[in-house]
Amino acid sequence: MQLMWFRKDLRVSDHEALTSAMATGTTLAVFIHTPEQWRQHNVGARQQAFICSNLHHLGTALDKIGVPLLSLECQNFDDIPALLSEFCITHKIDCVHVQNEPELNEFRRDRAVASELAKIGVGFEGYQGDCVLVPGTVLNKSQQMFKVFTPFKNAWLARLAPYDYQTLATPTPQTPPSISFQPLALQEDELWPGGEQHAQQRLNRFVCGEMDNYHDRRDHPGLDATSRLSPYLALGVVSARQCVEAILKQSPTLLQNAKSEQFSWLNELIWREFYRHLLVAFPKLSMGANFNAKANKIGWNDSEEDFKAWCDGRTGYPLVDAAMMQLKRTGWMHNRLRMVVASFLTKHLLIDWRKGEQYFSEQLIDADLASNNGGWQWAASTGCDAQPYFRVFNPILQSQRFDPNGIFIRSQVQELESLSDKQIHLPDNDSRPSDYPAPIVEHKFARLRALESFKVLGKQ
Repeated sequence: MQLMWFRKDLRVSDHEALTSAMATGTTLAVFIHTPEQWRQHNVGARQQAFICSNLHHLGTALDKIGVPLLSLECQNFDDIPALLSEFCITHKIDCVHVQNEPELNEFRRDRAVASELAKIGVGFEGYQGDCVLVPGTVLNKSQQMFKVFTPFKNAWLARLAPYDYQTLATPTPQTPPSISFQPLALQEDELWPGGEQHAQQRLNRFVCGEMDNYHDRRDHPGLDATSRLSPYLALGVVSARQCVEAILKQSPTLLQNAKSEQFSWLNELIWREFYRHLLVAFPKLSMGANFNAKANKIGWNDSEEDFKAWCDGRTGYPLVDAAMMQLKRTGWMHNRLRMVVASFLTKHLLIDWRKGEQYFSEQLIDADLASNNGGWQWAASTGCDAQPYFRVFNPILQSQRFDPNGIFIRSQVQELESLSDKQIHLPDNDSRPSDYPAPIVEHKFARLRALESFKVLGKQ
């Protein structure tokens, strides 16, 4: 009897761990809810509901191939070894199969589980599937992890072979084991329907349509020009390998033409790989540390009032506020806007990036430690291959450039709907509605203050 333990890999296709388990013997599946651990990891209510939605669809998909999905619960990771050990004894499990995860706490959890299971003679097998290329296999000439994205990307592309992105089919159905279990209830979000089938449809629709225009349209939040697959990638409802395979099926010569416009979305997937490889190579990133130790000397501002204004979308900068409203209403934010609001919090308000990272984790339906940490440290100039410390996004110019007609701002900030296309990027005292705040800080002053505070990053 084999046990497939699902975590952030909520699919049945392109799943090496599930395929191997079922090839070995009759298989059961479990998912372990850990409410206290979720709280400690800042997993928000929206993502928790999305997990449950996808678990319902996963249970249905597993039922079709004869694998019962059982739901277990304990408070945190420390309780899992004993829980799984007892489960394996009860159900006479020979081996537990998992897909490896890059985060440090998850690595330690798996090590503890493997040790506990070994005491009762139960095997523990980990498989790759989180990344296209396994962390630790894309290294520089000194056999070290790259600290700059472009050389990593070039090495990743050179290392990529056809077998790396050839996906696995759904396993052949088995005769279901005789076990009673309660199917998981469906909790569906209208904005984010769960399930592998929906994720695959969204992937195919994007690569066969919007991907061709992605390079030109991706930075404009008023356009529906992105894949919106990030929530499904974060929970493994679709795999990165499936995304790459779909891209190359649509554009077979893309790897030989990295400067083509169609390459832009593949480039974003390679950024995802970069941040995940970094998380494995530098475990301190899982613990909230600055990648650049010089950043430990930055004097952050601890104003709770400023932080609350940012969270609530009340900074007086329309593009920033619209982005934060979008986050609060939908659990998602356009990538260009993630950079804008992160730069604003860390550079304009001088608030520690870790507070922004935590808030994003609590609010985002696609919350993912590697990408969230990587993005925040990039914007704050504290990370690996981050933007230079002296680069401070001007939210007014960003608004004028990427939302020139105020389409996105009007869709999120009702108070500004009647303003002209010129006024909407930063209303003056005469045009600003009475119920919309004045700018929380003046841009020129904030920029000079940030340059002074961040200059520690430029010192030898």
